[in-house]
Amino acid sequence: MKKIIIVVTTALIFSFGLNISYAQSVPSEPASSESSAMDVVVYRSPTCGCCSKWVAHLKTQGFNVQDNVIEDIQKIKDQYSISGPLASCHTAVVNGYIVEGHVPATDIKTMLLEKPEISGLTVPGMVVGTPGMEMGDKKAPFKVIAFDKDGKTQIYKAYDKY
Repeated sequence: MKKIIIVVTTALIFSFGLNISYAQSVPSEPASSESSAMDVVVYRSPTCGCCSKWVAHLKTQGFNVQDNVIEDIQKIKDQYSISGPLASCHTAVVNGYIVEGHVPATDIKTMLLEKPEISGLTVPGMVVGTPGMEMGDKKAPFKVIAFDKDGKTQIYKAYDKY
């Protein structure tokens, strides 16, 4: 009987010790959903200067950015079904949403708060005056477009100047 008690006690102690080390090795969940909502994964080409400026824009607006510089950006666009009329120079993912191009951080924050049933937002092309595409006083009107998995689009927000 003593042998059984010793074996069971040893097994429990060993198991408890493993649970402690496992708990210490597994990263904990973020403190709040707001902090995780501010994490952005960006994919961009190594030769794109405006992309790095857009990344800087996000950082100044409180986003935690994982900046992935990759050679084949088209592979990422294909993975997220970003094509022709929706495409721009970089692709990002935030809280399950796709963000394509020079979308202002304020619109990303609004999307994260409202949680619309869309795939993401895009500013197609490379519009002068958008975040990361600043060129002095030159500013062009642009639209932030919402899109869904079926390719349907709608204007999310229109800017005369940003």
